[in-house]
Amino acid sequence: MGSGIAQVSAQAGYSTFIFDAQAQQLQKAQASLTASLQKLADKGKITPLQQSETHSNLHFVNSLDQLNQCSLVIEAIVEIKEVKQKLFADLEAIVSPTCILATNTSSLAIASLAATLKFPQRFIGIHFFNPATIMPLVEVIPGLATDKAVLESAQSIITSWGKTVVIAKDTPGFIVNRVARSYYGEAIRIAEEQIADYATIDWALKTYGGFKMGPFELMDFIGNDINYRVTESVWTQFFFESRFKPSITQQRLFEAGYNGIKSGRGYYEYGEGKTKPLAKEDEALGEYIFQRVIAMLINEAIDSLYLGIATKQHLDTAMQKGVNYPLGLLQWADKIGLAQVLTTLENLFQEYGEDRYRPCVLLKRMVKENKTFYS
Repeated sequence: MGSGIAQVSAQAGYSTFIFDAQAQQLQKAQASLTASLQKLADKGKITPLQQSETHSNLHFVNSLDQLNQCSLVIEAIVEIKEVKQKLFADLEAIVSPTCILATNTSSLAIASLAATLKFPQRFIGIHFFNPATIMPLVEVIPGLATDKAVLESAQSIITSWGKTVVIAKDTPGFIVNRVARSYYGEAIRIAEEQIADYATIDWALKTYGGFKMGPFELMDFIGNDINYRVTESVWTQFFFESRFKPSITQQRLFEAGYNGIKSGRGYYEYGEGKTKPLAKEDEALGEYIFQRVIAMLINEAIDSLYLGIATKQHLDTAMQKGVNYPLGLLQWADKIGLAQVLTTLENLFQEYGEDRYRPCVLLKRMVKENKTFYS
């Protein structure tokens, strides 16, 4: 991730310094960036001059002191709060008072990471999506102490790198990793109840929802270890809110090391001679699966709007640009009809009696007042 962010910065014309405490990792980053730029040049996506200029913008350093002239530092290290806090404390003693300190965390609170700094007002979250060189979305997350000028400056810099910026409140999962939990969680729930198997659920959401990948294909692609840890982190930070609860299925695959494509096995098996099971292409079943999952996704997006996590435009942009949803979820709600979404959730709530299916109060109010999000 760090190498990808560095490449984006350097290609945008910024002098970019890359630091890693481990010499081997620094060498690996250098080799990776060289190969990445060569690949772009070979495909004609950048000119030889652009390749050369980007290389000249990249500086690999083995001491934090060599970052003393930086105006923006983005951290992309292990997701352990204490390790990140130590790094930022060290950086604060090196960089200028006007340097913006940013974290690429996907799961830790911005306010918590900033709390030990002498000047927390210059700290902000700048969350890229993997691979950073390809994914257009960046979530920018101000903490409680973040100065408005720092937010505006960070937004301006990342936009100048050619990225699409959305602003999110400092809450667990921010926008994408919060709202997208239902895509995985509800799909697993349907499989655990033996309503449909993995292949059928994937087929249903691609066929009736237009998603590029089904939830089980996507979890295997992302890595079940990563997906499980994010789910657990969001659930814990939300004080064990039932909507975000991890599943035993997820946990067992994680414990077994069945992490998806990279391990050769996840929800599906990969490798020579391995094929995915055939889906049961039943129209009524497929429509039921889609309506159940999309209602949960829409409810979470509406709840995020209700709680001021982001604007409706940023919520919809985040899901389209961050996880390639075919529509923004609030746009989707208007298309399906808010009354139908509410009915689906109320039916699930009545059937299961679980809080995970409770409709957001904003959804109920909008249906009562016959309102939509965009018309």
